[in-house]
Amino acid sequence: MIDMAKQSASTKLVADASEIRAAVFRLSRRLKQQRAVSDMPDGQFAVLVALKIHGPHTLTALAEREGVTAPSMNRTVNALEERGHLTRTEDGADRRRVVIEITLTGRSVVQDTVRRRDEWLAKVLARLDAGDRETLLAAAAIIMREVER
Repeated sequence: MIDMAKQSASTKLVADASEIRAAVFRLSRRLKQQRAVSDMPDGQFAVLVALKIHGPHTLTALAEREGVTAPSMNRTVNALEERGHLTRTEDGADRRRVVIEITLTGRSVVQDTVRRRDEWLAKVLARLDAGDRETLLAAAAIIMREVER
């Protein structure tokens, strides 16, 4: 009897997890649609955000940070460089290394995209009552706490 209770609780947890995952995924997709540059892939935007937040990187360090191979990151950096969103310069201390840095244009893309996403979400929140907004804010705090463990 106890095993059935454990199994039932486990099944409920999996069902709850599935429901939460689906909601978070759909929210994420809707937020990603709010872009300053409509044809910029998420991977390119993530690189700009990383450079804006964490500063200049070498190609290898940037690839490691984003969890991709160096050749893949090189293609991403090439595309962003062609658009004027970042620059590559020789490392003053080691001429074999290249330092990748976000440009003012790249910063503008990040700032405008974040602004658009925040405005879209604010419109969604404005349709909710105070209790629902408080519930979502509490859920956001719980999610952040758990994903940062």
